[in-house]
Amino acid sequence: MAQTLQRTPLYDRHVALGARMVPFAGWEMPVQYAGVIPEHRAVRTDAGVFDVSHMGELEVEGPRALELLQSLLSNDLSRIEPGQAQYTLLTNERGGIIDDLIAYRLDGFRYLLVVNASNREAAFRWLKEREISGSDVRDVSDVYALLAVQGPRAIERLGLPRAPHNTFAMAEVDGVEVMINRTGYTGEDGCELMCMADDAGRLWDGVLARGVVPCGLGARDTLRLEVCFPLHGNDISPDTDPISAGLGWACKLEKEFTGAAELRRIKEDGPKRKLVAFVMEEPAIPRQGMPIEGGGEVTSGTHSPMLEVGIGMGYVPAPMASPDTELTIDVRGKPRRARVVKKPIYKRED
Repeated sequence: MAQTLQRTPLYDRHVALGARMVPFAGWEMPVQYAGVIPEHRAVRTDAGVFDVSHMGELEVEGPRALELLQSLLSNDLSRIEPGQAQYTLLTNERGGIIDDLIAYRLDGFRYLLVVNASNREAAFRWLKEREISGSDVRDVSDVYALLAVQGPRAIERLGLPRAPHNTFAMAEVDGVEVMINRTGYTGEDGCELMCMADDAGRLWDGVLARGVVPCGLGARDTLRLEVCFPLHGNDISPDTDPISAGLGWACKLEKEFTGAAELRRIKEDGPKRKLVAFVMEEPAIPRQGMPIEGGGEVTSGTHSPMLEVGIGMGYVPAPMASPDTELTIDVRGKPRRARVVKKPIYKRED
């Protein structure tokens, strides 16, 4: 029997706007409205809004909440104050990535973790099973809605003051109380607005009335790939380690956390393979799973709306990972040339 797809509080608004709805991580989500390319370019040149209410929210509270999280997350949470956020990884005993997430320090004893929709249950279960006395892990995902407003004019259109990246504050936007998180998944300026689920429709309507373009999952994927943000399930997984994935910067290996010893060993020995970014040298669009000659594989691929060329990321043997290395990708049975480039693939020309 087919599983019923979940819907965000904004489902009816997406349908009313003519969005094409698709199944994604157990949810019925908008993949596009006007089209991936115009939505992508709106975010790169002005401002777009994404409904990301399918993301999971976990609250960890108690006098030993920090101690619990420090033992399970790769980054060093003691470095952030209330009002700040940090990108980090939830790792298993092998150093594999259960999820990549953002941790927000709400106050001295309370943290909010925003996890990927597809990993919400796995992340919650992993944390809950390892709770220590003086810590409490709760899944509060259904209480909140989340809108990502991204683009060079996003903050201006929302009428918000400037603020540093990876910080957050409570405020009101169009009469709705929101947590304004200076984070995002597009490589552009902007924020993610968290509100109570019941207020999501009012907030969405207000943001659109300010001239922000509604965008779907299609543009979210092309935007994050242009700036080489990894996608869990594609580029990283419980079977891939952060060192090979280029996420060693989010691992504070001087502290003890699950899998840290294995990651220290991989770092010392040098990873056997590395996640690289590449640009096609011949007309072709790379896709996940396509073989790279010499023992590599494409993990993400698309057509770049800004560069108008095929781009992607994939794992290759470490000796093939240097920028300007030529790769040969099997694109539907045809060998096509590509070139390893420095991350990010796309960079704004100011």
